[in-house]
Amino acid sequence: MPRYKLIIEYDGTPFSGWQIQDNAPTVQGALEAAVKAICGEDVRVHGSGRTDAGVHALAQVAHCDIQKPFPLGRLRDGLNAHLRPHPIGVLSAEIVADDFEARFSAKRRHYRYRITNHRANLALDIKRSWRVPRHLDTDAMDAAAKRLLGKHDFTTFRDTECQAKSPEKTLDQLDVIREGDQVLILTSARSFLHSQVRSMVGSLVWVGEGRWSADDLAAALAARNRAACGPVAPPEGLYLVRVEY
Repeated sequence: MPRYKLIIEYDGTPFSGWQIQDNAPTVQGALEAAVKAICGEDVRVHGSGRTDAGVHALAQVAHCDIQKPFPLGRLRDGLNAHLRPHPIGVLSAEIVADDFEARFSAKRRHYRYRITNHRANLALDIKRSWRVPRHLDTDAMDAAAKRLLGKHDFTTFRDTECQAKSPEKTLDQLDVIREGDQVLILTSARSFLHSQVRSMVGSLVWVGEGRWSADDLAAALAARNRAACGPVAPPEGLYLVRVEY
């Protein structure tokens, strides 16, 4: 039975996250329905990570085992045909080794958070960026972000419902970049805790607004207490950009 690796992009706005649920639309549910429409099999589609409701993906990775063989490109095209009108696109589908695991074989995950830093309401980027009307000091944000790099107990930036066995994670990248009115926060790690990225972004915005200093952010991390976290950024600005294997 061949194992297929899928690269998928999606707009997370209409979905209750990646993970399949009984009474809510999910990305995983839509993909599994498309697979069944093609080959008549009930197949579990395993993702590299569970994006939350409203979070987007430019290159989510998934794998599934399908008994029916497909010519090159046919599975991709068939899935896309059956996924319409969902805002999901299968960019590629290829056969991989039987021991490939979309989640457990991953070496690093890359996320990007988009902030639109102007006073006007969003028009084209509704549900695709977080509008922060107050000017952000991105130099201060970037300097403070570096205090979170490395291996730490990230309990402060961990959702209370997080099911990870340990709050310890190693953060490889956390950069804050301004491009005109756009503020991009780029981060990467082998894995993240539930809501970790959005929690870090919200706290960094407080730094950018002058409410917190870099020392305040470091103190919040050291507190290892969820109550010490700043606001949690909304999901619509978050994108899973790439997964490394």
